[in-house]
Formats: sequence, structure tokens, C-alpha cells
Amino acid sequence: MSAFLTPHVASLPATVPFVGPEAQERQRGRRFAARIGANESVFGPSPLALAAMQRAAGEVWQYPDPENYDLRQALATLHAIDPGHIQIGEGIDTLLGYLCRMTVAPGVNVVTSDGAYPTFNYHVAGYGGTLHRVPYRDDHEDLAGLLAMVREHDARVLYLSNPDNPMGTWHNAERITDLVANLPDTCLLLLDEAYVECAPAGTAPDIAPDTPNVIRLRTFSKVYGMAGARVGYAIGPRDLIASFDRIRNHFGMTRIAQAGALAALQDQEWLAGVISDIAIARDTIAGIARAHGLTPLPSATNFVTVDCGRDGAFARRVLAGLIDRDIFVRMPFVAPQDRCIRIGCGTSWDMALLSEHLSGALADASSEV
Repeated sequence: MSAFLTPHVASLPATVPFVGPEAQERQRGRRFAARIGANESVFGPSPLALAAMQRAAGEVWQYPDPENYDLRQALATLHAIDPGHIQIGEGIDTLLGYLCRMTVAPGVNVVTSDGAYPTFNYHVAGYGGTLHRVPYRDDHEDLAGLLAMVREHDARVLYLSNPDNPMGTWHNAERITDLVANLPDTCLLLLDEAYVECAPAGTAPDIAPDTPNVIRLRTFSKVYGMAGARVGYAIGPRDLIASFDRIRNHFGMTRIAQAGALAALQDQEWLAGVISDIAIARDTIAGIARAHGLTPLPSATNFVTVDCGRDGAFARRVLAGLIDRDIFVRMPFVAPQDRCIRIGCGTSWDMALLSEHLSGALADASSEV
């Protein structure tokens, strides 16, 4: 181990929150036929976004606008708020890292759900925070339990995704608003809304952007179909939003990503079509699951979490069977949610492959001791 590491970093495990499908393909020596495991949008970005990114490629010799001015203005118009309440970052993952750098120091208490998005935990550990985890309840994040844990440990930060990853479940706006109203002023809520465009009406709460202890996080990686461009944004009070400028990578956003996101916002018709395609695919996955004796959980995301009906070991065998059949899917990491596998919404071709091969994967899993 390098002698130049700080003692804290040297003490951390060499953790990779996710093993990408590319790494698995290299290990397997062949590509996946259906890539429906990373919560990407196989339906792709708007043609307007593609054209804008192609044009911007010719300008890639120039640095990007470090203020992200045009994109912030467009997002402010979309949300009917002042651009001073918006910060742009290289995906929600990077924004979470910035927020942890700004708010988490060694010994600071942080609350999350046990089995929730692991990249957040990765950032908290990187800055020496102390994580306190609350188990899911009925496959939903336990809002009452999270609030109680915040109060018990006088936590500075609470992370919550709504709709949830990895379960796909959600709470309605009224419940989130109630959580905010009862949260101590000394605790900052990081409300990850990466999937909110997929969710039913009444999911996104009406939270004023100047609420001092709430940061909302959105992304272009899911419904907008731009996961590879790495574009996310935060909505929150002006002082906290401005504080990003103290530590962020000001040239982190590429010109190509900026241009694509700006054009994507101008094509809400395409977005509506993708949302419809996702809903159709969710119903298809649910139908395939039921036809094979499995139970799909209700989903407000671009994936469906499917209960395999046994324990985590069985679900892992099902997962392995699908991967052996060139279908890339993932699963929750923590029991009892690890009794499930998580299947992303795909094209009709992807869904046909899933339907064709799921029975074989289940048979193999059942035959193993």
C-alpha cells in the first residue's frame, strides 16, 4: 500500500460499489444479449439531444462553461424557480460525493436505509462519517424508522431515495412532506429523486427550494437516456447550492454533456414517449414474472424488482442463470431484500429474451443444492 495515503484512506476497503456489465463481459469473454441490469434507459436519448451532442463534438477543443449557465437557466424555467437554487454535477453520484465532502467529517452521524444506494455509503465512508442503517419495512424505506434513527443519533445527514432503488417502491408526496416537517433543523435531507419522472402523479412533494435542510437530486441518466453523459443536478437553498462552488470540479461537465442535456429538456414529447415505453415494459416484466410463479413488486421506476420466493442464495442462483444466458440483471445486496432480482425495462427484444430464458434459469437454480 502506498505510503502517501492518509491513515483514514489507508484504512478503507478497496470497494467498488458496482461491478459494471463491461467487467463481466470481459470476464465472460462475450457480450450480453440483453443489458437490463444497470437501470439505464435502453430507449436512448432524444434525437434532439443526439444531434446537439454531435454538433458539440466539433467544439470539444473548448473548455465547457464552468458555470453551466444555459443548463441552469433551462432547469430553472422547467421547475419555475430561480437558477440560484440549482447546481449541476457529473451525475447524482458526484453530487452525493460533493455533499458528503461539504457536510461529513470523521465521526459525523449519517442515516440511511440498510440496502439502499451503496454509492452514498461509499462517499460517507470516504469522509469518515458514521453510518446508521434502518431496515426496510414491507419493501419500502421506513420513514418513521429513519426519523427515529436521526433523532437517536443527532444525525447531520439523512439519505432517502423516492422512488426507491433497489426495490422500486415509493412513498406519496404527503408522506415525504410529513417527514420534512418533522425532521430536526440540524439534519440535512438528501432526497434522491432519480426516478421521479417514472413515478405516478402525486409522488414528488411540493418542497420550496429555499427549505434550509433539504437538497433534492435529479438526473438525466434514467428517463432522459443519458447515463453515459453523466449529468445530474441538485435543487436546494441558495447558501448550500452556492457552497458547491467551494469544492466542486468546475470543469467537470463536458461541453457535449451540457449540450445534450439542454436539448433533451426541449424535447418533452420524446420524454413522454419514453415514460410510456417504460410503463409498457414494467407491465411486461410483471407478466413474465407471474407466468413463472414469481411475484413482481409494484414499481415507480424504470425497473421491476421481482421476488423469487425463497432466500438470497436461491435468488443469486437465478441471477447467475440469467447471466449465463447472456441476460444482464442485478439484485439487492441486503437480506431480506436479496430474495429478489431486479430487472430493467427493455425493448420488446429484451423482454422476449427474458421470457425465453427465465424458466431455464429458475430450473437450474432449483436443481442446485
